[in-house]
Amino acid sequence: MIRGRVEEDPLDGIIGREPEISRLLRGLFPNRAEDAGALLLVGEPGMGKTALLHAVAAEAGQRGTVLRCAGSQAERTLAYGALHQLLRPVLNHLPELPAPQGAALSRALGMRHTAARTADAEGGDERLLVGLASLNLLLASASHRPVTIVVDDLQWLDDASLETLLFVARRTAGEPVGLLAAVRGDGVSGPGRPDFEPVPLGPLSGEAAGRLLDAQPVVPRGRVRGQVLRLAAGNPLALMELARDAEERGFPGWDTAVGAGFSLPARLEKAFAERLDGLPEATRRVLLFAAAAEGPDMRAALSAASSVPGGGAEAWAAAENAGLVRLVSGRVEFRQPLMRSAVYATASFAERREVHLRLADGLDGDPDRRAWHRAAASLAPDESVAGALVETADRARRRGGYRVAAAALERAAQLSERGWSRARRLLDASDLAVHAGEPWWVEALTGEVAAATDDPRMLAEAALRRGWALAATGRQKAALSQLLPLAADMMDASPVTALDAVSHSAVVLYCSGDEVFRRQAQELLARVPGEVGSAYEQVWARACCDPFGDRRGALAALHRAAAEADGVPGRLSVLGGAAWILDETALGVRLLSAVMERLRTVTTAGSSAMVGQTLALAQFDAGAWEAACESAEDARRVAEENGLEAAAWVAVYVSAMVLALRGEDARGLMARAVRGLDMSESRALGVRMAMVRAAVAAAEGDHALEFELLRGLFTAGPDPRPVHYHCSLYGVGDLAAAAVRVGRPEEAVEAVDAVERWVGEGMSPRLRLIVGRARALLCEGEEAEELFRTVVGDPVGEQWPFERAVVSLEFGEWLRRRRRMSEARAELARALTVFERLKAHPWVERTAGELRACGVPVRDAEGHPGSVERLTPQQLQIARLAAAGLTNRQIGERLLLSARTVGFHLYQAFPKLGVSSRTQLRDALSRAQSPREGTPDHASGTVSRPAARPVAGPDETPSRLVSRR
Repeated sequence: MIRGRVEEDPLDGIIGREPEISRLLRGLFPNRAEDAGALLLVGEPGMGKTALLHAVAAEAGQRGTVLRCAGSQAERTLAYGALHQLLRPVLNHLPELPAPQGAALSRALGMRHTAARTADAEGGDERLLVGLASLNLLLASASHRPVTIVVDDLQWLDDASLETLLFVARRTAGEPVGLLAAVRGDGVSGPGRPDFEPVPLGPLSGEAAGRLLDAQPVVPRGRVRGQVLRLAAGNPLALMELARDAEERGFPGWDTAVGAGFSLPARLEKAFAERLDGLPEATRRVLLFAAAAEGPDMRAALSAASSVPGGGAEAWAAAENAGLVRLVSGRVEFRQPLMRSAVYATASFAERREVHLRLADGLDGDPDRRAWHRAAASLAPDESVAGALVETADRARRRGGYRVAAAALERAAQLSERGWSRARRLLDASDLAVHAGEPWWVEALTGEVAAATDDPRMLAEAALRRGWALAATGRQKAALSQLLPLAADMMDASPVTALDAVSHSAVVLYCSGDEVFRRQAQELLARVPGEVGSAYEQVWARACCDPFGDRRGALAALHRAAAEADGVPGRLSVLGGAAWILDETALGVRLLSAVMERLRTVTTAGSSAMVGQTLALAQFDAGAWEAACESAEDARRVAEENGLEAAAWVAVYVSAMVLALRGEDARGLMARAVRGLDMSESRALGVRMAMVRAAVAAAEGDHALEFELLRGLFTAGPDPRPVHYHCSLYGVGDLAAAAVRVGRPEEAVEAVDAVERWVGEGMSPRLRLIVGRARALLCEGEEAEELFRTVVGDPVGEQWPFERAVVSLEFGEWLRRRRRMSEARAELARALTVFERLKAHPWVERTAGELRACGVPVRDAEGHPGSVERLTPQQLQIARLAAAGLTNRQIGERLLLSARTVGFHLYQAFPKLGVSSRTQLRDALSRAQSPREGTPDHASGTVSRPAARPVAGPDETPSRLVSRR
């Protein structure tokens, strides 16, 4: 449970135990050392009791003296063995004890050679003296520094030491002595148990278990990750041991359908299997039936177990009394999944084979479960069993159970008698694993194909699947280096396979943005006839590789293919992605939403991550931000579980961009998501990350940084080109606005010209809106007005409400500056409605300020008008000085503040006063009276949330907003 710099900061190295740590620190280190208590950590093996004891002991060592001991099974018969461990560091205080106590303790610890008086002979006097001596020894040590006693494995302490420890624990109330012990879940029984306060240590939450797994040196991915999390069931030791075991040897034979069908790591097997010692032989045999069975098999398992000699109710009762299982309504449930695995692993193969065959005999009415048990009982290839598993896979596939179907085909391949059949079944399993969203599994399956066959078509098919796996796990260049040469090699022999290879590479090309690879793909597509292969693969490949080429033809093919898709999820997902790329946003949302609805009904559909991240992008563009965040979070979670790194990155981008546009700092979220990523492998993500950072910079008023980030979407020099052939183009409107703010419009003009040359006649309505906005911001007079009116007057632009609202805001600002208030109010009101619905707070504040400047009373998010009442005393003082004409530097010199701090306070004051520039301060302050000048905010008894900082208008530089330096 601890990983990292334990010696430096042990408590920070504990994952998922924050509530327990807080409780332990409060109990052991109260405000007064004399109030320290006795706490008992109670938990099953592997829950991290020892790790938590070590960490708390390290913390206690910084505050006082720590005395430790641990129980041992080997020393349970050695009287006072644990007490010797505990008191050894403080035996230097032994001469301070009364002579009888010192002598008794010395005898107990074997420090004197005189014969010890027995308890029977002295009526327990010797034990009393030992207890008193131990207590006084501890108190003598505590007179110098507080003492913390830490005891591990309390259940294995020798009886004499335990008795002494309990004696001491009952007599340290009011003394600077704390006691922390840990015990197995069954606790300590018997008389004399002190009034310990129990601190239960249960399984980690799902979120904490995921964090602990992610902290391991090698993080399991895909199906292995899910298997580790399921089997460990929140047990920290199990998580770490299984992760290490997965790295060393993987999980051979992922037989989820045949119980605990893999061997446990030795440390785990020892920890769990020792609880089986001492059970009756009949109990161990009936437990094996339960361990080999899944839920649907339990009736057959119980029936078969009843034939075991002595396997009646008494056998099950012994297992329940030992805390291994629960017996509930005719079902047997293992309390810990790894106990089930331990039962299975400690049995011989002959014993397991007999159980599986008997279970198969009892499942005549369930061919799928019968096939799995027959497979578990097989060592050598057996075509009849393999054929039964193929039928099982087909039934699972028709239900949408891609993972189960792939696992069945993988096992069928292992039992196949001929190499060709083995290769074919492995390929079919890899195809189903693709649908399940399991790239690491796909890579493993396709790697086995080469060993099973030398058939060129099969090897080409395996290469296709492997290319998908490389791309899905973020290895973009490796994927392209495999897929594009494959397409070239297969172009003459099999144009369909060549199209499949280019189609598989299309999404990689989009993420990579590498122009060399993109030109190769375009050249290959030019050689593929339009009627070859499936229509949806043709649409997808051509849209990804050249979204602005033959736009009219691409749209016609898209709508035709969508009408002929017959509701097949695989087709709809590909077409939905193509619709998003072609800016047919509404169609993309509709198609992808239909796919997600289908996938939600299938419990094993891991492909939802790939669909979900594209749906999140389309919903974000369509202005459905709440739905986009939900889709992104679901996609991120599934993607991380299955090792789909590319999908996880895109999902995080959507969440981060929504946060940024709502005025929140999303840089940390984005940075964590892409830590360790080589941006040269994914220009699309690099561009999107720059856009997020630019949005944050705009909200913070750092327009110089905003401009630099957005200018970086295009190459340097007088003839800029987009860094990414598609993503970069959509930042040109924000680039133009930032360029005007920082006085560098010429560079934005070059970028806009480059976009128009790059796209040519294939510009989509959305991109036309963005380029029109940029042109309007970069020119003056009647030409600007004509461009603005063209953009806001196009009804098609309503598909992208945020981008359309930004143009309305900027047009409204343009009109207000020319005193055309009535027209300005109409555009601004339209923009405000959209920004409020999207909760884009900085944009709401900016628009509201413009409306107030037009004479429209606008209330803030809480329904209050802008007022001096909402200013803090310092904000009010700074606002008055600014209204009097002082610069930020002059105000700072007068108030002993930095000019930057003055600017920050003015940013906070503007939306509260309902103004957008310092020239409006004098009028705003003169209209209002301040009844509480010089009074702290809390004096009024009201609380108002800080308003988000407004985004500056394109003509309002930071100096015009907060400074007149």
